[in-house]
Amino acid sequence: MAQNLHIGTLCVQAGYQPGKGESRQIPIIQSTTFRYETSDQMGRLFDLEDSGYFYTRLQNPTNDHVAARIAALEGGVAAMLTSSGQAANFFACVNICEAGGHIIAAGNIYGGTFNLLGTSLRKLGIDVTFINPDASEEEIATAFRPETKLLFGETISNPGVEVLDIEKFARIAHAHGVPLIIDNTFATPVHCRPFEWGADIVTHSTTKYMDGHGVAVGGAIVDSGNFDWDAHADKFPGLTTPDPSYHGLTYTKSFGKLAYITKATAQLMRDYGSIQSPQNAFYLGLGLQTLHVRLERHTKSAQKVAEFLQAHPAVAWIHYPGLPGDSEHEKACKYLPDGSCGVLAFALKGGRAVDNKFMDSLKLVTIETHVADCYTCILHPASHTHRQLTDEQLRAAGIAPDLMRLSVGLEDPEDIIADLDQAIKEALA
Repeated sequence: MAQNLHIGTLCVQAGYQPGKGESRQIPIIQSTTFRYETSDQMGRLFDLEDSGYFYTRLQNPTNDHVAARIAALEGGVAAMLTSSGQAANFFACVNICEAGGHIIAAGNIYGGTFNLLGTSLRKLGIDVTFINPDASEEEIATAFRPETKLLFGETISNPGVEVLDIEKFARIAHAHGVPLIIDNTFATPVHCRPFEWGADIVTHSTTKYMDGHGVAVGGAIVDSGNFDWDAHADKFPGLTTPDPSYHGLTYTKSFGKLAYITKATAQLMRDYGSIQSPQNAFYLGLGLQTLHVRLERHTKSAQKVAEFLQAHPAVAWIHYPGLPGDSEHEKACKYLPDGSCGVLAFALKGGRAVDNKFMDSLKLVTIETHVADCYTCILHPASHTHRQLTDEQLRAAGIAPDLMRLSVGLEDPEDIIADLDQAIKEALA
């Protein structure tokens, strides 16, 4: 495909170009296994000496076409689909960080990722330090150790909708010889391509805007191909020293810029098996075709809703990067000039009791754990996803106890606003 195509064209066509008489849509290869004519052909695949398919737990043609589209959207050299966004973040980290390693992450990241890093990876012998993303470069630098393997953050945090200073984080990571991994789920490459600001690896929960329908759970990892693993070989032996499970093959020597994704596929997917199903990859491919159109609508509608809430006397506070005067607006103008996303955070005056009565009074907007699909939905973390935490613990995780996360969908924004308005009146009655 031609270079320098616009993002909308890539959404529709990247990753799959059918030949004469072939399926116009990415075909669903719903097969666990693939046939070969000789034992040697199969053996070369298992030695990573030939490319091809032999078992869907590792790779599948449907998945690879969709992954190639996401890689093109992000401007990366390669991508890999996973069974969920959690699996994507897990693979992205453990691909280069083993027991005894150390991760530094922004403290305002999604709660599921916070638990993955702070609880589950610690059980595997990987330590983590959470830092304030707005701290100075000098302060963040003090968190690094000799065993630090990566720096992690989110383009737009979930649920606080805070914008990461990607250039600052990239400078800090590279000064310490480690890659910067960015979860770009909320912004998507339509609104931000973190590689252009210095990030090295990008992850996604494709379950959100990329899928768009709310029908398929999935994740993705994209590698920029820019980080020089061999220049820091002592930090990343999994990539730069022989892998005994593949007859002493060294990924950086054998695969160059494809070393990171090849290892994640050939080793991690082989052993952990968190592959995305071909059927879900097909749904994801359909969603990607309209991503650029949908995200524009999500963002414009969210802006209208945010302006309505900002002006409402019953609203205690609101965070949305598109609002002038918002604490994240300046960074959003730099990193997200075409808009952020459809998610905003706000609270009503009166605290948790009023918040819950407000949500119970909504008719069009639904209470859901999900976010960033075609339906407008709302969540109160303190009452739902984080209900086990005290108010002090919530604040430590960067979540105000009264915070509600509103994901503005594709309905008419005037209808969304009308429903919010009547629910506010009911909550205060």
